[in-house]
Amino acid sequence: MQSMPNDSSVPFTAGPPETVLPPAPTEALAGLDRAMALPIEQRRAAVAQVVAAHPTYLDGWARLSVLARDPVEAYAYARVGYHRGLDTLRGAGWRGSGYVRGIHETNRGFLRAVDALRNAAAAIGESSEAERCSVFLRQLDPEWAPTGGSEA
Repeated sequence: MQSMPNDSSVPFTAGPPETVLPPAPTEALAGLDRAMALPIEQRRAAVAQVVAAHPTYLDGWARLSVLARDPVEAYAYARVGYHRGLDTLRGAGWRGSGYVRGIHETNRGFLRAVDALRNAAAAIGESSEAERCSVFLRQLDPEWAPTGGSEA
């Protein structure tokens, strides 16, 4: 039996690559925390102010979707968060595949945005998009627990 040569120039990985997003600005994190602590009737407007000041803040868009006044508004907020998230992922080196796990706090805003889009798409009858988002979430983080839209 012939043995294979030990060629250390061949890189081996332990699975798909993993992307970890950079942290959001401290002011955005603190602003969202303050907004989410407000009474529910004031929360959506306060979160919208945070997002207006930090339009690339993914968790803000995801939270706006959950706080939306109707399913179409929820869908619009989630869609923005999803697309902003894809831009942020690409900027962090993501090439269209690999893990974006929720064990990293900085990834959770994007995962929440995809989950919010899944929920909002289902609510307006876009079942194929809801299913695509569900599959995408499992690909990004097989351990992600869908929220059902209840994280407000």
